[in-house]
Amino acid sequence: MKIHHVGIAVESLRAAVPVFEKLLGAAAGSEETVEDQKVRVAAFRVGESRLELLEATAADSPIAGFIAKRGPGIHHLTLTVPNLDDALRRLERDGMRLIDREPRRGAGNERIAFVHPSSTAGVLIELVEEK
Repeated sequence: MKIHHVGIAVESLRAAVPVFEKLLGAAAGSEETVEDQKVRVAAFRVGESRLELLEATAADSPIAGFIAKRGPGIHHLTLTVPNLDDALRRLERDGMRLIDREPRRGAGNERIAFVHPSSTAGVLIELVEEK
């Protein structure tokens, strides 16, 4: 298992991307919209991991709700797992509260699932299957 990326909720990619380009000394590697999650994502490679800036594309998106409640900032931590289905079964068996009991598609068309922060010391954890 390794850290895949850290998701950071931002109010505006237009404003945040240049800040992170200066901070990291590199341009964003990609931008995409994930329609079913109502989010626009700009990704930066940082060593073996990534930073993903997340901008809501609709007022009812999870990112918009997060920003309204907590303001911009770190939204989630993503960990890789070799087999997402096995990981979800194990976590559920061990009593972890899952947001996604079945994998879904995320940015980059990767298989993902979220674990509820009530089971993870207040941190929203995303799991992504290794490619």
